Amino acid sequence: MKKLLSLLIVLALAFFLAACGTAEETPEETPGAEPEAEETEQTDEAAGEEATEADYPDELVMGFVPSQDSANIADTVAPLAERLSEELGIPVRGQVMTNYTATVEAMGNDQVHIGFLPPFGYVLGTERYDHIQAVLKSVRNGSSTYKAQYVVRADSDIQSLEDLEGKIWAFADPTSTSGYLFPAAQLMDEYGVTDVENFFSNLITAGGHDNALIQVLEGDADVATTFDDARTVIEEDYPEVMDELRILGYTDDIPNDTISVSTNLPQDLIDRIIEVFLSFNDDPEMIEIMESVYNWTGIDTAEDSDYDVVRSVYEKFDIE
Repeated sequence: MKKLLSLLIVLALAFFLAACGTAEETPEETPGAEPEAEETEQTDEAAGEEATEADYPDELVMGFVPSQDSANIADTVAPLAERLSEELGIPVRGQVMTNYTATVEAMGNDQVHIGFLPPFGYVLGTERYDHIQAVLKSVRNGSSTYKAQYVVRADSDIQSLEDLEGKIWAFADPTSTSGYLFPAAQLMDEYGVTDVENFFSNLITAGGHDNALIQVLEGDADVATTFDDARTVIEEDYPEVMDELRILGYTDDIPNDTISVSTNLPQDLIDRIIEVFLSFNDDPEMIEIMESVYNWTGIDTAEDSDYDVVRSVYEKFDIE
């Protein structure tokens, strides 16, 4: 009997130890599985980042339209491109285009990724392509809108917009919002002008707001239309400009210029571009560059709907 009892105790003890061993082995397997899952998760995340980075262009190109001498703009924006390269970790190059439409076409063909487009240039871009989007806009003297101005010689006998009939008109470009489109639309709406080109005796496409003013200053044109107040752009070279040219009148408000991007860029890169540009508001050196190029004193966020007023003017003109 004692032998049988001893045998039962030994068997029970062996069973108990076997059960404990199994219970202890189970939690040892779980920690081993967790690092494996974590490793897989990290690998997937790294692959996602690698795929996103692969979508980045080898170089970002910024397109600038000429509001003044192209060579001066190219030199001035070089530090801006360098700073963006540092912040984004991608080479950035500034390119001065021949005119507004050239910038739009370059963005449409993804030869330019960031376009400093004037209001009409932006509207034109969205009419032609579905991957151009305004993400930022300029601020000038605390305002995100501006006006176009009519400028004549101080000694001119022109006293009103009606007196412009039969005169010589100088402007930057036929697609310039402040240089041509808003002034032409105002003449049509307020003075019943049906044929703007024949209302004037001659039209001079000057290629820039500065050159349009010089045409009037030197007596080659009777009136120039520019952004307000473009006279300051040429004041260093023509210190007499403030005295010898006077402002005849203004148009209605126009939304300020855009910084537009190609939405073919990865969204995270677009977000970084927006963030970097907005950070320039706290960087006097960068704002000084923007002021030198386009008279910007700040940068604000933009929505496509901000430019609906420009679209309404666009519809008045047969522009392809």
